[in-house]
Amino acid sequence: MTRALLITNPVAARTEARAVTAVRETLRRGGWVVDVLATGGAGDARRFAEEAKGQGFDVLVAYGGDGTAMQVAAAIAGSGIPLGLIPGGTGNLLAGNLRLPRRPVAAARALLKARPRPIDLGAVERADGTHYFAVCCGAGFDAELMRRTESAAKRRWKMAAYVGRALTALPRVTSAVHRITVDGQVRRVPAAMVLVMNCGELIPPFLRLGGQIVPDDGWFDVVALAADGVIASVAAFLRLLRGAANGVGSGRLWTGRGRSVGVAVEAGAPRAVQLDGEVEGETPFEARLVPHALTVLVDPETAPPPSPGATHG
Repeated sequence: MTRALLITNPVAARTEARAVTAVRETLRRGGWVVDVLATGGAGDARRFAEEAKGQGFDVLVAYGGDGTAMQVAAAIAGSGIPLGLIPGGTGNLLAGNLRLPRRPVAAARALLKARPRPIDLGAVERADGTHYFAVCCGAGFDAELMRRTESAAKRRWKMAAYVGRALTALPRVTSAVHRITVDGQVRRVPAAMVLVMNCGELIPPFLRLGGQIVPDDGWFDVVALAADGVIASVAAFLRLLRGAANGVGSGRLWTGRGRSVGVAVEAGAPRAVQLDGEVEGETPFEARLVPHALTVLVDPETAPPPSPGATHG
């Protein structure tokens, strides 16, 4: 019998009480024993998960957005305890990249037949400790966009809130020279946005940046986009969709691949930094890859195939 702790975030867009009850009862009808804890403030999800590690739970289930999921992931990274995902926030990027159902009850049903799969994590050291990301961290335009999008707008409009904010911000987009260090090799690259990617889809399943970017292959993929103003931003975005050769500058787009990535602004003000949609300070930062640090539960019928050579339970 599976014993699970369901950690919910009432502030997220869809984790109202009735939905939590429906998720819990779906898991219980499937034979699981389920305890429920609701977060009440910042850091609660990570604290709940830390405390749960020694209490005999077989699975920890995060019902909320990517922020809630990554707090739980940070606590159980390296422990082997599987993480189950019930999408309930704005982006739900990790769940989307793993092709998990977006509706809470459907996601709960998927957990009942799920299989564990190890994936890589990115780790970034901050003054308050180690922060993790599973999909992407970034500096510049994307992080500033997330910082300026209000919680009320995200709850009401979901991803459309980010799109609306992005359209109004395009005239103010500017590039700065960034010092990007990939596995010890330094490049100076003009960029309005620098992404360090562990997963390939920024808006699953619609915006994929490359078929080679998968979360269990032991690599980061780095993307730097140069743009100033509306026209250049649109052109840079289209260039991003077409892709570029690894490590090659193309005027608007530069890409690289490695296991340790440092990002700093050469001149000018520091830029905001986001980890899976959560703003965590400013540049400079260094992301290091932690191979197969997190075990997630995926639906074997819908999940993307593992990378060649990856081993899974």
